[in-house]
Amino acid sequence: MGILNKIAKPFINLFIFSWDFVLFILNVITPNLKPGHVVPAGHPGHNLQWPEYVPPKEGDSRSACPMLNAMANHGILPHDGKNIPFREMSAKIRTTFNFAPSFCLFVPKFAADFLDRSYWSGKFDLADLSLHSKKAIEHDASLTRQDVALVPDQSKPDLGLVHDLLKQATGTMPDGSPRLTIPDLSRALSKRRVDAERTNKEHYTEDLGHNMFGSSNSSTMLTLFGGSINDLTPMLTEEKFADNWEPRVLSRFGLTFAKFNFTVIPVERGVDKKAIQKLEASENSA
Repeated sequence: MGILNKIAKPFINLFIFSWDFVLFILNVITPNLKPGHVVPAGHPGHNLQWPEYVPPKEGDSRSACPMLNAMANHGILPHDGKNIPFREMSAKIRTTFNFAPSFCLFVPKFAADFLDRSYWSGKFDLADLSLHSKKAIEHDASLTRQDVALVPDQSKPDLGLVHDLLKQATGTMPDGSPRLTIPDLSRALSKRRVDAERTNKEHYTEDLGHNMFGSSNSSTMLTLFGGSINDLTPMLTEEKFADNWEPRVLSRFGLTFAKFNFTVIPVERGVDKKAIQKLEASENSA
């Protein structure tokens, strides 16, 4: 990262989060978008019509993020997942998932920074985002991937982990189908962190920053997908959009950090590794 970028970074972040708060207020005082009209006209997914799903082929680049992979699998991002401008990713995440523009600037710019590239002119491959370091996004104890020390290729989901997660659902959607809740995700993260620490003894790392990223990634299942198991199953197993899916965030200016934290913080605060360890010890002694 250049010296000028390092100097400018705190000021850029201050601008982004101030902007985000303004958008949060605007969302409160303006009417929501109508269901069925979340994705703007002229963009993939408008009127619930997504481009054809094509699984990745040999040589295609994929990340540890199911949603970015799904965008490539549907051709919203380049299908090979390579040479993607950071600014293009920002724009397409905005229209595909209805994240606020502040969100769509911060996260890709954060990625550009930890890859030591320019957000304004730089490009990346999806696999680059799986960089495992303290300054990056990829973290141990993912709910859909084994730790990178155990499985270096983070491009594909671990279906065992995914199905374990989906079975955690205790809630119910309006149509009667199963739904993940905040306590479900907290419990799943608790179990996953205990298990990852046990199976990845030599290399497991955990800190507040990566734990918050883990809870943030998990919380998209509740915000964008409403916790719906019917919608999450194709996304997490095949990394594709469910038929007739659209983001469940109806806010006119998209999902802001300010609003997102109403989900992320309760999810992370509900994580209780000691309770899981105590339960396992009790079951083992029974």
